[in-house]
Amino acid sequence: MSNEDNAKQEDSAKQEDSAKQTVDSAKNAIGNMVSSLLSLKEKNPKVFFGGIGGIVILLIIMMMSGGGSKPIVSGPVLKDLAVGQRYILKSANAYDASATVRLVSAPGTIAAYDDTEEADRTGACQHMPQETPVTVLEFADAYGKQKAYAKVRIEEGECKGNEGWALAIDVQ
Repeated sequence: MSNEDNAKQEDSAKQEDSAKQTVDSAKNAIGNMVSSLLSLKEKNPKVFFGGIGGIVILLIIMMMSGGGSKPIVSGPVLKDLAVGQRYILKSANAYDASATVRLVSAPGTIAAYDDTEEADRTGACQHMPQETPVTVLEFADAYGKQKAYAKVRIEEGECKGNEGWALAIDVQ
């Protein structure tokens, strides 16, 4: 064998010995801890069980406390609209700033339109851009919900004075 092989064997033997010592020291530490806890249980059971109870209470408090601040979920809010007040159109379900709000001639007919054709999307004052100022004229109930639709009059732009029905949640 060469000197390098002997050196490698000595290094691996030293590593095995140090690993065995680490394992033995860990076993001894755990054994000493267990024996001290058992002797405490025998000598002073009130302190032993009181310590266990304290640890359990601390764990329960930590689990119940949650994680600090919880994220605030913000979504569309149905305002308590009033007739004669000015509001703006804002699509509650769209994140795109270029999204439009659909105005129809009768409440409840919003879902009845198929506006997949370009002519339907560019019709006279049917799709209003967001932030368009409007005045609420009246309300309509639908599906067991009061004030589900709002009749609005457009206050600015090329469609000024036109009236139509929009979902009340789109009037902010």
